[in-house]
This record gives sequence, structure tokens and C-alpha cells, in this order.
Amino acid sequence: MTAWGEMMQAAARMGVGPEGFWRLSLKEWRMLTAGPVQAAPLGRSELERMREMWPDD
Repeated sequence: MTAWGEMMQAAARMGVGPEGFWRLSLKEWRMLTAGPVQAAPLGRSELERMREMWPDD
């Protein structure tokens, strides 16, 4: 299968039809296929601040 075929199959799995696929810019395609963005872990100071704001009673 060609790269285009694989990309079109991936688009179809995301619910993007052929017309929509061909209208996507490269930037839009990359955003669709990049995967979830993960937040950085909390540092000690952020954790302490949250504990002060929402104490467990």
C-alpha cells in the first residue's frame, strides 16, 4: 500500500472523508495525527499550592 493509501485509511478511521482529506493542509494533517499531548508532571511547589487550596479534611 502506498503512503497515500495508508494516510487515507487513517483519515477514514478518524471520520475524515476523501474530500475533507484532500482539503487538509499539511499542518492540519499533522495536528490530527500527532496523538495526545501530555502535560508535564507537577513539581513539588505546584503540589503544595494545590494542597493548600483544596485540603483533605
